[in-house]
Amino acid sequence: MATAKQNFYKWHRILGLIALIPVMMWTLSGLSHPFMSNWFRPTIAQEVYKPEPSKIKPSLSLKHVLDKNGISELINFGLINFNNHTYYQVLGTDSVYNYYSAKNGDLLKDGDKLYAIYLARYFTRDSTSKVKGITLQKAFDDHYQPINHLLPVWKVAFERPDGMDVYVETSQSRMGTFNNNTRKVMLTVFEQLHTWDFLAALGGDKFRLVVLLVVVSVLFLSLLSGLIIYGLFWKKFKTATQNRRRDNRKDTRFVHRFHRQLGIIVSFVMFTFTVSAAFHIIVKLHNIKPQEKSYRQVLKSSDLSFSNLQLPADSIKSVALVKMDGTSYYQVSDLKKNISYYNATTGNSLTDGDAMYARYLAGFYRVSEPAIAEKTRGTVTQIRQFDNEYGFINKRLPVQKVSYYNGENWYIETTTSQLATKVAGIDRAEGFSFIFLHKYFGMSWAGKNVRDIVSMLAALGVLVVSVFGFAAFIKNK
Repeated sequence: MATAKQNFYKWHRILGLIALIPVMMWTLSGLSHPFMSNWFRPTIAQEVYKPEPSKIKPSLSLKHVLDKNGISELINFGLINFNNHTYYQVLGTDSVYNYYSAKNGDLLKDGDKLYAIYLARYFTRDSTSKVKGITLQKAFDDHYQPINHLLPVWKVAFERPDGMDVYVETSQSRMGTFNNNTRKVMLTVFEQLHTWDFLAALGGDKFRLVVLLVVVSVLFLSLLSGLIIYGLFWKKFKTATQNRRRDNRKDTRFVHRFHRQLGIIVSFVMFTFTVSAAFHIIVKLHNIKPQEKSYRQVLKSSDLSFSNLQLPADSIKSVALVKMDGTSYYQVSDLKKNISYYNATTGNSLTDGDAMYARYLAGFYRVSEPAIAEKTRGTVTQIRQFDNEYGFINKRLPVQKVSYYNGENWYIETTTSQLATKVAGIDRAEGFSFIFLHKYFGMSWAGKNVRDIVSMLAALGVLVVSVFGFAAFIKNK
């Protein structure tokens, strides 16, 4: 029995030493997260684009403009107002946006760049700073991470002391994110210390996740062995403390004692961190698949017999084109987030069109899943606000939630024909586990500041226990 106890002690120290550096990296970056995402987060004048109603009515229809410029096919279009002009924003089959005057049909040179700069100045309310650079970004990187979801975006860099960069998606006139110099540094530090992006650069994302899972497992075993040791030796620890106090001897093992006592106090916190992290990594590994196909439509200008100038003009926010079951429709979004559909040939309104289009797109993205019977084709609900299942991390609103009989929810942004996210049984469980056990959303009732302070104290507790454990190991040498 004594040998078994000593072996437990030995393995606990080995596991603790292996986990020491990772724990320090995770806890220090965890301590920095509230500063990055809340307290030191840069501010921007305007986060949402709210254009004023244009006083300039299009003189030419979309079809007229397309015909004038010899465009027989397109992917989509929008109607854009900026710099006191109205333009047709046309996405060609080459996936490039071109801008044509709605007054005379003339092409605006570098129109998408100019509109991106216009939006960036709108969001920052900065009309004077020079634009240091503008780049079309088609992939994520350290400063524009996958959490931002939107691609492609224009990165507009201003020549300012704070080094402000604004990422804008011109197709939807919205902002992806914005970073100043401080946030750029903090993002890089967090990604390297917390999610270990350097491993992905070495061996790919699957390699990174496997290494993280192994290290988290070591941390969990270190926690478990520590609790077992306390249970096996607690009488010995208690007797030693009583004898020391009786003999009035100096406490030479206070480091060991504090490590044990604090370890018991923060053991539940360590358990929630390790279990939620492991679950998160396992689900990510499970969900690694070949790149999902993206939806692409091609419409013919000859199908646009019904003029877009004849569409109901009341409170229109945006207008686009969609193709569903071989038929082209105008997709009209109003200021109240209602989305209507009009046949591009006849002008007839399509009843419940957005729900139909959401089901159509869900069927496209769900092509690899088992076929759904017509009677269980999925219920559709429009989501206008983020919630625990469809959180802020997903960026896109409004979306249609298509729910199937097997518990799958497919969130579709119909205005871009994009899959925002898919939530199934294991995804849902992991999502709740991560936000409540890892990010402490259970404290949201007390406010974000209190929640951040509690999570920081939890991370600090784990860090202190680890440091005391290492100090105890050094004293034993």
